Amino acid sequence: GEVCNMINKKYNEFLPSMQSAEELVAQVDGLSSNIDLLRASIENEVQRDLNVAVAEFTELKQQLERDTLVLTVLKKLQEFDRAIKEHKTALLEKKYVAAAQQLEKARSSLRNLESRKGFELKILRALGTELTVQTQNMLCHLGEEWQKLIVWQLPPSKGAHKSSLEAVVHSELHLHTMPSKEEEVAGPPVASVLQALSVLGELHTRLKAFGQLLLKYILKPVISYPSLQPLTEERPDVLILRFKSKEPALDQSSPMEVFDKLKLIFEALHKYLLNVPLEQPGEDRKDGRVTLAELLGELIWEELSNCLVQNCLVNSIPTNSSKLEQYTEVIKSTEEFEKALKNMQFLKGDTTDLLKYARNVNSHFASKKCQDVIAAARNLMTSEIHNTVKITPDSCVTLPQLPEPGSGDHSKMQNPSNLVHNGTVNLEGETRLSQYTFSLPTCRISSSVEQLMELVYQTLLEATVSTDQCCVQLFYSVRRIFQLFYEVVPTYHKESLQKFPQLAAIHHNNCMYLAHHLLTLGHQFRYRTTNILSNGAASFVDLVPAFRRLGMECFKAQMRVQKEEILERLSSARNFSNMDDEENFRAANKAIRQVLHQLKRLGQVWQDVFPVNVYCKAMGTLLNTALAEIVTRIVALEDISAEDADRLYSLCRIMVEEGPQVFTPLPEEEKNKKYQEEVPVYVEKWMTFKELMIILQANLQEIVDQWADGKGPLAAEFSAAEVKSLIRALFQNTERRAAALAKIK
Repeated sequence: GEVCNMINKKYNEFLPSMQSAEELVAQVDGLSSNIDLLRASIENEVQRDLNVAVAEFTELKQQLERDTLVLTVLKKLQEFDRAIKEHKTALLEKKYVAAAQQLEKARSSLRNLESRKGFELKILRALGTELTVQTQNMLCHLGEEWQKLIVWQLPPSKGAHKSSLEAVVHSELHLHTMPSKEEEVAGPPVASVLQALSVLGELHTRLKAFGQLLLKYILKPVISYPSLQPLTEERPDVLILRFKSKEPALDQSSPMEVFDKLKLIFEALHKYLLNVPLEQPGEDRKDGRVTLAELLGELIWEELSNCLVQNCLVNSIPTNSSKLEQYTEVIKSTEEFEKALKNMQFLKGDTTDLLKYARNVNSHFASKKCQDVIAAARNLMTSEIHNTVKITPDSCVTLPQLPEPGSGDHSKMQNPSNLVHNGTVNLEGETRLSQYTFSLPTCRISSSVEQLMELVYQTLLEATVSTDQCCVQLFYSVRRIFQLFYEVVPTYHKESLQKFPQLAAIHHNNCMYLAHHLLTLGHQFRYRTTNILSNGAASFVDLVPAFRRLGMECFKAQMRVQKEEILERLSSARNFSNMDDEENFRAANKAIRQVLHQLKRLGQVWQDVFPVNVYCKAMGTLLNTALAEIVTRIVALEDISAEDADRLYSLCRIMVEEGPQVFTPLPEEEKNKKYQEEVPVYVEKWMTFKELMIILQANLQEIVDQWADGKGPLAAEFSAAEVKSLIRALFQNTERRAAALAKIK
C-alpha cells in the first residue's frame, strides 16, 4: 500500500510539468515558421533595395574622390603659379631670401604633383622647365652678387707658377661686405645673398670653391713660406687681404709665428665675412642656426690642420732631448690657436688632431730621432769602404756631452767617461781590467764605420737622458743599425768585396771593430729606465759572433780566390818536368815569377790595413800554398836528370830568397825585417821546401845522413816512400842506390 501511494504522489507532481513543456514546444514551432516567412520576404525584397543603395553610394564616393583630387591638383597648380609670381617680384626687389624661399615652395608643389600616380599631366613637364629656368636665373643673380662681395685678384696663370711664392705675393682678396651708410637700404646685405644660396642648396659648392682658393693662395703659403707677412687694409667699403714678402731669419717659421699669422687672417675673415648667421636646419644644429665660419671650417679644417702638422709641427719636433722641455711653448700656442678658432666658431668640438699631434711630442721626438739615426746609418753603410782611418789600442770614440737627466738648467754636464776607449772599459765597481784585455790591434777601418760607432754612442747617450718610451725606442734603433749593417753592407758592396782584396781586408777589420765594440756596448751606459733596459737586457753581446763570422767569411772567400789564382799560375809550369828543355824551364820560371808578383802585390795592398798578426798569417798561408804545390809536383817526378835537378834548385832558390820579401806588414821598411825573418813560423811547409832543395843538391850518402834512421831532419818533413821515390828519380839504378834505398825505412 505504501509503494502505491508513493507512485501516485510522484505522478501527480509530474503531470503538470509535462503539460507546460508541451505548450512550450508548440510556441517554438509557431515562432520558427514566422522566422521562415520573414527570411523569405527579406531575401526577395529588402536585399534588392539595399544593393541598389550601396551601388549608388559607391559611385557618389568615387565621384567625390575624383573631384577632391582635381581640386587638390588645381590648388597645387595655383600654389606653384603664385610661388613663381611672388618669386619674380621678390627677385626684382632684390629680396633674395624671399625669392629663394618662393622657388623652394614652387619646387615642393611640383614634387607633390609629380608624386600622384595615375594622374600624369602633360603640363608638369612645362612646369618643371619653368622652375629650372627661374632657378638658374636666380643663381645667376646670386653668383653676380657673390662675385661683387668676394673678389680674388690673382696673377695671370701663364706667368708665375700657380702656387709659387711669386704668385702668392701678387694675389689679393677683396671683401666688399661692409655696407656703406647710404647703401645700407639699397644693396642687399651679405646675409641675404648667403641665406638665399643656402636655401637653394648652392652655398656648399660656392663655399668649397672659396675654401680651396683660400687654402691655395693664403693659408697654405703662410705655413710654407716663412718670408710672407699677411697685411690687412680696411677701407670704408672694402677689406683687402694681401702679403708682403721679407727675408726670413730662418728657413722655417716656428709654429708660434705661423699661428699668429693665421689668427690675423682668420680674425679679418671673421669680422668681414664669416660671422654671418644662417638658418640651416640640420640633424646636429640645435636651433637650426649656423654661422658661415662653421660651414667653412667643416670644409677646410682637415686639410689645413694636415698642412700645419706636415709643414710646421713636424719640423718643429726637436732632435735632441735638451730642447724637448722648451716644446711646451709650442703645445701652449697650439692650444691658444685652437681656442681662438673655436671662439670664431670656425672649429667646434674638442682636441683636434693638430693639438693631439703637438701634445704627443715625446713619441714624435722618439720616432723622428730614430728615423734620423737609421737614415744617417744607412748613408754611412752605403758610402765608400776604401776611405780609411787608422785605429790603435789607444783610439777613442769621441762623444758629445749631454745634460744630466731631468736637470732643468743645462749647465751641469754629465760626463759618462767622455771618451769611450778602444782599449779600456771602465766596468763600474769591478776591479779595473788590464789595459789590453779588450784592446783592438792597430789596423785600418773605413772612416764611415768609425762614424757609425760615433752615431751609436751618441744615440745611446741620448737614450740615457730620455723618457722611458723614447729610451727604449732609441735603444732598439741602435740594435736595428747593427742588423742593417749585417744585411746591407755585404749585399751593397758585394762585387767590390769579391774583386778587391784590400776592400775585403777593410771589411774584415770593420766587422771585427764592430764586434769588439758590441762586447762592451751598453755597459758604459747607466739607463734611467730602471726596469726595461737594466738587468743586462741592454747589452749587445748576442750580436758579437755574427759580426765575427761576417768578417771571417769575407776574408776566407778572398783567401780562396787568391789560392786558386796561385794554383792556376803554377799549373802552367809544365809539372816542373824536363827542365833541361829551354821552353819548359821558361814556362816554370814565368809561373814562379807570376806567383811572387801576385804575393808581392797582395803584401802591398794589405800593408798597414790588416793587424800585423792577421797579415802574417794570411801571407804565410798563401806562400805556403805555393811551396806545397811545388813540393808535390817535384816529388811526383819519375825522372830528374842532373841538369833538371840544378834548374829545379835554382827555381826553388828564387822562392826561398824572394818569398819572405813579400811580407811587408808595415809601411816603415826597417820594421819589416823582423817579420821576414819569422817567415818559417807562418809558412808550414817552409822546412819541407828547404829539405827538398838539399835533396836536389845532395849525393846518396848525404841523403842517407839527412834521414838518419828516420830521426834526421829529412825524416821530419818527408815519408820514407817520398824519399825513396826522389832517390829513384835522381840516381841511376846501381848497387850504391840499392844500398841507400835499403837504409830508408
